[in-house]
Amino acid sequence: MQTSENTSGEGRVERVEALTEGQAGAVRELLAAAAGADGREAVSEAGRLRIRPDSPRAGVRHLVQSAGGAVVGYAQVEGERPGTVELTVAPAERGRGLGGALVREVLAGADGGLDFWAHGGLPAARHLAEAHGAVLVRELRQMRRTAAAPDAVPLPAGVELRTFEPGRDEAAWLALNALAFAHHPEQGAWTERDLAERIAEPWFDPKGFFLAERDGRLVGFHWTKTQPDGLGEVYVVGADPAEQGNGLGRALTAVGLRHLILERGLPTVMLYVDADNAAAVRVYERLGFDVHEVDLMYRWAPSGPR
Repeated sequence: MQTSENTSGEGRVERVEALTEGQAGAVRELLAAAAGADGREAVSEAGRLRIRPDSPRAGVRHLVQSAGGAVVGYAQVEGERPGTVELTVAPAERGRGLGGALVREVLAGADGGLDFWAHGGLPAARHLAEAHGAVLVRELRQMRRTAAAPDAVPLPAGVELRTFEPGRDEAAWLALNALAFAHHPEQGAWTERDLAERIAEPWFDPKGFFLAERDGRLVGFHWTKTQPDGLGEVYVVGADPAEQGNGLGRALTAVGLRHLILERGLPTVMLYVDADNAAAVRVYERLGFDVHEVDLMYRWAPSGPR
């Protein structure tokens, strides 16, 4: 554990690889308060799953900022060269330099480049990134659709549909996910543990996890999710690149939307898509999705200001 302290009122920061039970609870409370104030999560689903004192993740560092005996800021750094950073400050404590101090602590511990997420593109987060010379490198769009269910789309000839079976389909799904998202920095790197953690979550429902098979081999999937606030989500849609252009992705997307809207009764459905994935953006726009908000990623280089 490393600890640093700023005597100008900017808090004490502990850098740890495993949170204690008390720290994890305080961090979760902080994130809940930030989400309530900002209308969005400051740390992604993957990052929130890392806040588990009983099962720390290799390569994940936690920076816990405290002042006056309370946790007032939190940052999580995962990986390296570049590492990925998510952070937030307690809403009641903003405006007195805590965010800047926390960013400086993150930079002080960096031995390579860092990618900072600004979820929702909040002005304060953008300002912090730009103040340290970070440049915008990625835009992740959240798109939403509130409408009737789309018409069913026929599956390609020879493809059959079923739902995910825990204990049977994990290995095949992980292999196809890696193949379908070989270009994707997060999704394509999922491990057995990543999948098991989602299956263990209260929201997981195998009835909403659709698999497409050709001759008994998995060739596509649409995993749906029901958010705690009642939104449906196109959690992830993927297909074997060999199936590209035959309409499988469009058919799977329709299957999932119809499930969320007709079977789960969720008229509003959301999804995430990278802005530079023009083909996917066009598909979703034709289905009636519009941009709701954006998450921005800023890259900081070691040569930049600390």
